[in-house]
Amino acid sequence: MIPQAAKIGDAKLLVDGKSYDLPLLEGTEKERAIDISRLRDQSGLITLDYGFKNTGSCQSAITFLDGEQGILRYRGYPVEELAEKSRFVEVAYLLVHGKLPNVRENDRFSQLLTQHSMLHEDMAQFFKNYPENAHPMAILSAMVVSLSAFYPELSQDQQNPDEDIDITTTRLLSKLRTIAAFSYKKSAGEPFVYPRHDLKYCANFLNMMFSSPVSPYEPHPVLVKALNVLLILHADHEQNCSTSAVRLVGSAKVNLYAAVAAGICALWGPLHGGANQEVMEMLQSIHDHGGDVEKVIAQAKDKNSGFRLMGFGHRVYKTYDPRAKIAKQLCDAVLNKLGINDPLLDIAKKLEEHALKDDYFISRKLYPNVDFYTGLTYRAMGVPTNMFTVLFAIGRLPGWIAQWYELHNDPAQKIGRPRQIYTGVNQQKFVPMAERA
Repeated sequence: MIPQAAKIGDAKLLVDGKSYDLPLLEGTEKERAIDISRLRDQSGLITLDYGFKNTGSCQSAITFLDGEQGILRYRGYPVEELAEKSRFVEVAYLLVHGKLPNVRENDRFSQLLTQHSMLHEDMAQFFKNYPENAHPMAILSAMVVSLSAFYPELSQDQQNPDEDIDITTTRLLSKLRTIAAFSYKKSAGEPFVYPRHDLKYCANFLNMMFSSPVSPYEPHPVLVKALNVLLILHADHEQNCSTSAVRLVGSAKVNLYAAVAAGICALWGPLHGGANQEVMEMLQSIHDHGGDVEKVIAQAKDKNSGFRLMGFGHRVYKTYDPRAKIAKQLCDAVLNKLGINDPLLDIAKKLEEHALKDDYFISRKLYPNVDFYTGLTYRAMGVPTNMFTVLFAIGRLPGWIAQWYELHNDPAQKIGRPRQIYTGVNQQKFVPMAERA
């Protein structure tokens, strides 16, 4: 059971001379909401909210986000503190269980991740039949939904439900990492590299990505740390597009694998998880055309140019994205420690510098978001652009799992079924084909 928001009064809606009382609720961070869940039953009315910008679909105890103040917390812990002091696996445990693990719990969780890292060998046949140019996200979503056939979820009436959650969670966390690495190898036309039981989560993924039978790969500690931080930054983000997709599909009582596969498909879009790839392609294009940042800024301000400055602005954040600050510092640190001089980073910094001084961007609250610098770090790590969104999916997976479990443990949750306002033609009389003009 998740904590419920407190009722602090009523709001009144006046329509056609009639008054309707709607409960006014308040969450633990003092955010308030008008509960319209019974509005249609009482009045026959619905609300219209394109993109659900003002609509809350659930009550949740997982993530708190304040876009006006630039705050992001997982289970009460600031993302800045978790990125600095924690590891991705520990954060995954936190999101799913609601608390940080102790030594015993962490050891058990890590053991299960190692135990479940391999894929059923029959699944390897699926990879072999994909075309070599298949996008890794297409492979990822299809392979995840296939897991439900190979690894049926444990029933929820076992004697130790916490153990069931851990097994289901670690199975998906571990196997998604392996599927992601195999997807890359397939797209690159290279042989698969199987998980190593002596490596931790992020190091294991890097090894599967970059090792080969003729060229062993030893994960660099700087890159392992960077990957941990990047995955933590993406671990959850409240009710975004892909998380809402997981919850909406999950509300039909489908299994976790099917719900996560839906989240992966939603994440694939360039307006969501594919945004950092769009940023990299934009920076490369600016570089290829001479690197004139002032010209690019002018194009971004010209509504008739058709040009959009990727990586700036966010649906929720109206100040600097707290994750973007961490991502920028991380990018600088990784490139400095590896001795990499990337001209695209110079262009990115100049774009940010110009935008933060320009009234056009300031007045519209268009600040760099997390996607603006993450792609540059992935590029320094050797990750190709078509894998950026796959890494986003690995990072977001603990949040999806936590949201799915919370959905199923909330008795107030119903199957998702939005309403609409019909604007089509009125009833028509059917005319046989021979009589039609």
